[in-house]
Amino acid sequence: MTTDGALARLIRSSADRTAAAAEEVCDLCAAPLADEHAHLHDAGQDEVRCACRPCSVLFAEAGAGDGQYRLVPRRRIRLPHVDTAVLGVPVGLVFFVPRADGTVTAQGPSPAGAMRWEVDAAAWRELAGTVPELATVEPEVEALLVNTVHGLDHHWIVPVDDCYRMVAVVRREWRGLSGGGRIWPVVEQFFEDLTERP
Repeated sequence: MTTDGALARLIRSSADRTAAAAEEVCDLCAAPLADEHAHLHDAGQDEVRCACRPCSVLFAEAGAGDGQYRLVPRRRIRLPHVDTAVLGVPVGLVFFVPRADGTVTAQGPSPAGAMRWEVDAAAWRELAGTVPELATVEPEVEALLVNTVHGLDHHWIVPVDDCYRMVAVVRREWRGLSGGGRIWPVVEQFFEDLTERP
């Protein structure tokens, strides 16, 4: 994912929702968008785009638009503890996005946006063998979101736009070299506010 287009707007809107909401339009038809709106994954650009309700309906079925756009699902599933050590990413606040080609990327928030690493695909398959829900994660549009910072134990399957909202929270609240005193309580609140959705 890049920081262009909808991702940049998503980050800005989390930092200043009032100003961004007045300007935000559908990336496909330019219709004004509500605060809560759908997102599409643009396979050609590997980025998330904002979509109004009518445009999102056009891409609700798999294969619509020759696969150029995929509707980002809304489901959220809280998982029991997942031992992600096998994935080799030594950070406690991270999300893992499987790709259609079988690769997996790990992304973690930073003051500058999301940092990205490649994850061993065999390790992901091994983990999915022990946590069957991970085998249901839809490539490019869903992720395993993890927060084990300060002894927390949050493991969720979420839409990728939730992950970028979390990145925006970190970027907005980070102060100084270590993040400052506000960052971790705000991140913890982000996770507490997540609710399961089918």
